[in-house]
Amino acid sequence: MPCAEGRGLDARLCERHRQERCHGVFGDDGSAPVYLHRVLKPTGSLYLHCDPTASAYLRLILDALFGVRNFRNEIVWQRTATKGDARRKYGAVHDIIFFYTKSSDYTFNPVYMKADDVYTDRFSLNDDDGRGTYRLAPLDSPNHRPNLTYEYKGYAPPAKGWRVSRALMEELDADGRLHFPKSPTGRIARKHYLEEQSGRKVSDVFTDISPLQAVGKERLGYPTQKPVALLERILAASTNEGHTVLDPFAGCGTTITAAQKMGRHWLGIDVTPIATSLIQARLEKSFGARDIRLLSKDDPAQRLAFNVVGLPTDMNGARQLYDKDPLHKDFEMWAVGLVPAIPQAKKGADGGVDGITYTHDNPDKSGKVVVQVKGGKVGESQIRDLFGTMTKENAVMGFFVTLEPPTKNMTDTAIKYGFYKSKSGVGKPVPVIQIRTIEQLLGGDNFVGPISGGIGAYKDAQRITVDPKQAALEV
Repeated sequence: MPCAEGRGLDARLCERHRQERCHGVFGDDGSAPVYLHRVLKPTGSLYLHCDPTASAYLRLILDALFGVRNFRNEIVWQRTATKGDARRKYGAVHDIIFFYTKSSDYTFNPVYMKADDVYTDRFSLNDDDGRGTYRLAPLDSPNHRPNLTYEYKGYAPPAKGWRVSRALMEELDADGRLHFPKSPTGRIARKHYLEEQSGRKVSDVFTDISPLQAVGKERLGYPTQKPVALLERILAASTNEGHTVLDPFAGCGTTITAAQKMGRHWLGIDVTPIATSLIQARLEKSFGARDIRLLSKDDPAQRLAFNVVGLPTDMNGARQLYDKDPLHKDFEMWAVGLVPAIPQAKKGADGGVDGITYTHDNPDKSGKVVVQVKGGKVGESQIRDLFGTMTKENAVMGFFVTLEPPTKNMTDTAIKYGFYKSKSGVGKPVPVIQIRTIEQLLGGDNFVGPISGGIGAYKDAQRITVDPKQAALEV
């Protein structure tokens, strides 16, 4: 989740290789960190999230790339409670987030968390002057300050001098913010009032941000989804409104969601079309933001529009994607993302399953839907094969995506398999097997379920209300 400080003209959503753990961070040729370092502004910051199995290796590479002096923190995020299933080792409950900057000139805003009892109990003093409880903080300078070495009201200066000038000392005194000890050999201290504090300053150990719950409103079902609060904290610390954030492994778009919510420009990159499809849907559900290609020039939604780069937008692009790979896997993954469904990840034979999605018409249990994609010549035998795959996969419906128009025999055969009716009794019957061309999907003529919006690989995102000033930013 690198944070690149600066200004951008628009937001772009494009593709990039994404793998697991170290390979996913390094890229296919190991050059990903080098590219990230290159595009980062001199005043920018990089945050890299990993688990402890990869952190030691990544730290060495980042030290070599950014320089040891630009290492700022190793943040520990306690992402889950103590696990009771660990028998021969300690329970693994945390992830690591490395924080590096490109130079010593970088943005950092102190971030505060809600005060707990341990913190508030430190404010135990009260002068009954209406200001409430306070605690004392030393005014001793941590470094030798000859210019701040002065006596004040008979109290000798600390060995290294005071933290503040005489003028500020007098100002604090006049405002009643100094504590004078009874002993003349004691030290003057500064009063910090609880009601004036922003909360407890966040350290490099995050224990107050809970992981996503299995049935939580924020969870979309994406396997590597992180809490928005985690990204909001990072962006609040290392960026300001109008800065640009890059997430080169965008996944389901949590970083992008946080950036949009906080008035930052953003760029998101991911290799999987299902991820780009999910991000687009999430932006529309959360903010009303849409792909700029779908908007007229005078549409008010232009102010929240984003660009999609690297994916086909018409039939010519679809055919080029199909032709460039003998195995056609990139084409299949992209077509599956149009449904949208979860792509079948293997590069070899997929057993007739290119993607999986679900019906959400039954509140008790989602129904499995098999997706098949074909780019060459098609015929009715493939519809029969799809039904056989549905039976094997215990799927309630089958979606057939084709680059070429289906034959009449194909559509007739599909109808023979009947209609799917929701067991909950809601909605209307729909064909068990449905056929759509790529051209239809690009035009918005998608597959249907018994109820409107009742087909989806992931849950819908929650609507997010943002400050009108932030919402009006040109991203």
